[in-house]
Amino acid sequence: MTTSNLLQDHKIVTLGDSRKNQMKRKIVKTIALAVFVFALSLGMARHAQAQDARNPYPTSMAPIDQYLMDRDAEIALARSAAPPSVAQDATVLVFGKRGYETAVKGTNGFVCNVDRSWMDQFEKSPEFWNPTRRGPVCYNPQAAKTLVPILLIRTQLALAGKSKGEMKEGMKAAVENGELPALEPGAMAYMQSKQGILNSKCGNCAPHLMFYVSVKDANTWGAGPLGSDLPVNLAPHFNGNPEPVTEFIAEVPEWSDGTPGPDGTLAPTGHH
Repeated sequence: MTTSNLLQDHKIVTLGDSRKNQMKRKIVKTIALAVFVFALSLGMARHAQAQDARNPYPTSMAPIDQYLMDRDAEIALARSAAPPSVAQDATVLVFGKRGYETAVKGTNGFVCNVDRSWMDQFEKSPEFWNPTRRGPVCYNPQAAKTLVPILLIRTQLALAGKSKGEMKEGMKAAVENGELPALEPGAMAYMQSKQGILNSKCGNCAPHLMFYVSVKDANTWGAGPLGSDLPVNLAPHFNGNPEPVTEFIAEVPEWSDGTPGPDGTLAPTGHH
């Protein structure tokens, strides 16, 4: 074999070794990158788990089926908000995939429905999207004219996939555009259902009545914050943020079926 052939063979071997070394380096880099990505994803998962432990509720609307109920069961639950003498002749709304609809046409002007979690305050409410919450309520005719439109507008915004912030802005726009009828004197509602789930802290909480006034009259009742030992409490939602309605809550001793209520107060997270 000539010297030139030996040199040529040496170049080929050297080139092969170089390519092998490059391949090895690429493999090492790929393995290192995979290990890094795995460690990063594991850390993110643990962080997410820690967040879930602090706030186990959805941060956006859950699948709509989780908020739905059997129609007849929802009618019965809505009526349980008020004594039978009121609820039996009331209009009943039920929630469906397109929003609330009239299931029963009443004759006494009262309107009963089961609130979902998005009727809560927009801020400081970790349960705003909690699909397990059910708030049976019966509005008298004066309250229904204003509170039912609030219910319908909020619900349509939720079904449109809006975030809490976007819902608040949408509700604010509705107020500014005059989409809410003015609140009438004497507006009130019953919330005396044994079967409701008003929040995760107190379940059905305590039977109570709700009274509605304009925001400018918010200080006229001497109400305390929700959960205080005063006879009248101020609800944390509405109250000009953005709805121009202030809601006062007064606990009563009996559920709508006449049985005694619990000894205690409503949880400060809110009754809706």
